[in-house]
Amino acid sequence: QVQVVESGGGLVHAGGSLRLSCVASGITFRLATMAWYRQAPGKQRELVADITNTGSTNYADSVKGRFTISRDNAKNMVYLQMNSLKPEDTAVYYCKARIMSYEYWGQGTQVTVSS
Repeated sequence: QVQVVESGGGLVHAGGSLRLSCVASGITFRLATMAWYRQAPGKQRELVADITNTGSTNYADSVKGRFTISRDNAKNMVYLQMNSLKPEDTAVYYCKARIMSYEYWGQGTQVTVSS
C-alpha cells in the first residue's frame, strides 16, 4: 500500500521561512520523481518544484531563488525549503510521487503567509 504524507505547514509572516516534509512508503523511492504542488483557493493546482531520481530539479518561475527542493533516499523523504515567503504563497501544498506511469498524492498541508 502506497502512502504519501506531508507535514510542516503552518502560519508564518511574510518574509519568513517554512520547511515542508513528505514521506512516501510502499514504493521504490529512489526511482521516483517527487514533486510539490500547491493549490490556492479558487485557483488550479500548480507545480511548485520537482526532483527526479537523479537529482535534477525544476522550479516554477514564481518560486525560483526562494524555494529549494531536496530528497533523502535513505529516509524516503522529500523536502521543500521555503524562504522569503509572500502572501501569494498561501495555499495547500501537496506532495506527489511518480514512478513509471503511476502517481500518488498526499492529502496536503496548509501554508498561510500573513502580510
